[in-house]
Amino acid sequence: MFDALFGSSLRSTMVTADKALAGRSTPVTTPGTHTVLGTPLAGPWPEGTRVIYLALGCFWGAEKEFWQLPGVVTTAAGYQGGFTENPSYEEVCTSRTGHTETVMVAYDPAKISDAEILKAFWESHDPTQGYRQGNDVGTQYRSAVYWTTPEQEQVVRATHETFEKSLVERGFGRISTELKPAEEAGPFYYAENEHQQYLHKNPAGYCPVHSTGVACSIPA
Repeated sequence: MFDALFGSSLRSTMVTADKALAGRSTPVTTPGTHTVLGTPLAGPWPEGTRVIYLALGCFWGAEKEFWQLPGVVTTAAGYQGGFTENPSYEEVCTSRTGHTETVMVAYDPAKISDAEILKAFWESHDPTQGYRQGNDVGTQYRSAVYWTTPEQEQVVRATHETFEKSLVERGFGRISTELKPAEEAGPFYYAENEHQQYLHKNPAGYCPVHSTGVACSIPA
């Protein structure tokens, strides 16, 4: 539908701030409770919980990849990295907000490490595809990591380097993942409630994970 309305070429071109949709002053949803983990989507969480924001294509399947990991406190689907304030799903799908579909992952670093989170991220999609994942085309499907701590940044860059080498050796291109601190990427806007834990609510829902099949080594 969106290809017919806006054209695939427009959806594969990053919008500029002056051309982005205006959005709204109020959020499109109020975050509730994780339907699988039973934890609050927006906190409060236990002391020491870390947060990282990961974009790896359609957030329905991406979110499921992370809520299944031991040590993850909660996950949420949302929009980040763009210009439009409090965007809706329909607006993000036009590629005219600048946002990418993002999963917020809150986790206990005593139970799962930064490196293990990043290993799952790299291995669960193809970070060489630019503004797409498989048949899903648009800037909202671009790969991105938005970190919140210096320790996360160090692991992001280290795993990026080692995984890119592995991808190139296996015949894939170079990684196009957007790497930024979360404060530079801008606010994480929670997606509408129907998108939260979508594949738990809709077990037969469409949202494939586009893994390359290449393993990501965790740096020592």
